[in-house]
Amino acid sequence: MSTASKVVLGLSVVLTVGTVAGVHFKQNWERQRLREGVLRDLERVERKRENQRALEEQIRLTKDFVARREQQDAAETPSGAQGS
Repeated sequence: MSTASKVVLGLSVVLTVGTVAGVHFKQNWERQRLREGVLRDLERVERKRENQRALEEQIRLTKDFVARREQQDAAETPSGAQGS
């Protein structure tokens, strides 16, 4: 076997091993990114639920506040001045 053929065979083996390793690495990297995407989606859904709970609480507190304010205004307003 000539030196040139040994060099070509060696380069072919190195390139083949490098290609296989590169593809394997890329598949693992993409699989990890997909997993992280699922986790990010779950976190986003949980944040959305928490925001919805906070919004509902704010709506409830606002209704309570408005009702109390109306009660205070009604108590402070003289009964004869309501029609004016």
